[in-house]
Amino acid sequence: MAHVATNKEGHSYDENNDVQKMVFDLGAFVGDLTVEEDASSDDVSLEGLQQELEECKNDDVVANILSKGTKLREYTKGVENNIRQVELDSIQDYIKESDNLVSLHDQIRDCDSILSQMETLLSGFQAEIGSISSDIKILQEKSMDMGLKLKNRKMTESKLAKFVEDIIVPPKMVDIIVDGEVNDEYMRTLEILSKKLKFVEVDLMVKTSKALKDVQPELEKLRQKAVSKVFDFVVQKLYALRKPKTNIQILQQNVLLKYKYVVSFLKEHGKEIYIEVRGAYIDTMNKVLSAHFRAYIQALEKLQLDIATSSDLIGVETRNTSLFSRGREPLKNRSAVFALGERRKILKEIEEPALIPHIAEASSMKYPYEVLFRSLHKLLMDTATSEYHFCDDFFGEESIFYDIFAGPFSVIDEHFNSILPNCYDAIGVMLMIRIIHQHQLIMSRRRIPCLDSYLDKVNIALWPRFKMVFDLHLNSLRTANVKTLWEDDVHPHYVMRRYAEFTASLIHLNVEYGDGQLELNLERLRMAIDDLLIKLAKSFPRPKLQTVFLINNYDMTIAVLKEADPEGGKIQMHFEELLKSNTALFVEELLLEHFSDLIKFVKTRASEDPSASSEKPITVAEVEPLVKDFGSRWKAAIELMHKDVITSFSNFLCGMEILRAALTQLLLYYTRLSDSIKRIVGGSALNKDLVSISSIMYEIRKYSRTF
Repeated sequence: MAHVATNKEGHSYDENNDVQKMVFDLGAFVGDLTVEEDASSDDVSLEGLQQELEECKNDDVVANILSKGTKLREYTKGVENNIRQVELDSIQDYIKESDNLVSLHDQIRDCDSILSQMETLLSGFQAEIGSISSDIKILQEKSMDMGLKLKNRKMTESKLAKFVEDIIVPPKMVDIIVDGEVNDEYMRTLEILSKKLKFVEVDLMVKTSKALKDVQPELEKLRQKAVSKVFDFVVQKLYALRKPKTNIQILQQNVLLKYKYVVSFLKEHGKEIYIEVRGAYIDTMNKVLSAHFRAYIQALEKLQLDIATSSDLIGVETRNTSLFSRGREPLKNRSAVFALGERRKILKEIEEPALIPHIAEASSMKYPYEVLFRSLHKLLMDTATSEYHFCDDFFGEESIFYDIFAGPFSVIDEHFNSILPNCYDAIGVMLMIRIIHQHQLIMSRRRIPCLDSYLDKVNIALWPRFKMVFDLHLNSLRTANVKTLWEDDVHPHYVMRRYAEFTASLIHLNVEYGDGQLELNLERLRMAIDDLLIKLAKSFPRPKLQTVFLINNYDMTIAVLKEADPEGGKIQMHFEELLKSNTALFVEELLLEHFSDLIKFVKTRASEDPSASSEKPITVAEVEPLVKDFGSRWKAAIELMHKDVITSFSNFLCGMEILRAALTQLLLYYTRLSDSIKRIVGGSALNKDLVSISSIMYEIRKYSRTF
């Protein structure tokens, strides 16, 4: 190897030469290359030489050789000699190391022997491990089989234990069922017994088991004993409901509901006894509640205040009293028949507790029937709500309620059917209709449907009665005897006051409901009173009195209607129009009474133009008497008008407005007269007799301040 290195140095292959020395034109150099002829050159193919030279262009060694001009054959011989020398040197090296190689061979052979022994040993281990793996697999299969058997046995044990637990009858349970008192522990035992009874009845496999044949007779005996004992217990508690002065709701909530499971037990395992208990409860509560409501109604009847009879109608004359009529104060003074008044408060007391009769009776209080009606139905709602919830909780049946309340409903219907045909209080009936509506809303908010049909039935009964009584009032106006009703008095007539109060009451009760049928009936009533009032007015001998009578009645009616509905309804607007037209008519009549000549002149001649050609022009002589007459007595006439208005109109404010309207109209007439005089030739001569407009205005303001 050292020789090779030396050879390389002999050829002076300097690898540290600059890169610039290795850059040459290989194509040009190879073109000058001369190759000696060789005997074997004819057999050498030069095909592809050019391509190989191109590939060697970038080879440093080849480029270096070519750049030095060394011949290829010489270079090849040199390389061969070097290789041969290296071969000889290698042979010498191997000869020198022969002993070591022999020793290495022996060692390799010994290792091979040892490895062979280990292979044999490991093969034995492998066979044993295979045998162990087979054993482990067998053990694994046995383990899985044993695990499955254990799981099945545990499942069987669990089911068997549950079966034994469900079917066995412990002695303690027998003692409690047979000898124990009905309490919380007894009910827990009943639940266990119920589960056992259901277990033996539901499962088909249990029915075919031999264990059941031993246990079933005992279970049946326990069931019969439990049913008998529970029945006696429940019946005993039901009898407590019949005791006088028993608070039923407290007994139900604090006692019966505490033991509601016993009823469930009877329902499941003693159907016949359950039906008997159910019937006993229905019968007991039906009688108890019927008696309570009957006693309450009888107590309420003592508190009733009679408001109206069949003769207490709008168009009936107050002096028309019967020889056998009850001694009551005159209808004219009893406004409760037609006016709502304080009776409206009942609608704000809907949620108030029911009346306690003996307290009210002790204070000698009397109430209109709608107060008693509200109290009775408030008690009914509260009782029904409590009973409905109890029946649902205790029996799990809502239908029981209707069987229980068949009696109380019958008692209330009997009372109501005796009261309603004799009720002629239209306002009271309308109040009851509104009360029933409020009660329906209350029950709806409570989400208790048990009174829906009953309340609907009452509402359906009330409306026809109201319509009948209303028609009585309407017919009383249509058939009224004007001669007996007429009074020589221009102040509001009592029939008109009745009508106003009656209409205002119904309007007030209809504000929140907007009942179109009621509004239609009120319109019919309004037409009837219009006709009657005109007939009464015509009974007065003078038109002025007729007008005053109408104004007073219209004014009073409007005032009453405004109290019921401040916004003013259609009926109120109708009377306001009538008042306006009659007021204008009265003002004209009042002025004609005191200034007829002046008004006649103004209406007939004041509008004529004196400068125009006329057959009879206005002259000073024609208007002078009018001016002097007005100037001499206008203040006195106004004073007379004032006194006339004061005595004619019952409403002071209405009289003031009418007087102001009359004086204003008078001022307009006199102003037109003054304007007419100014257009007359020579009219200025009358200026000294004319009353100044400011003086008249002063008088108008004076009376305005006075009133």
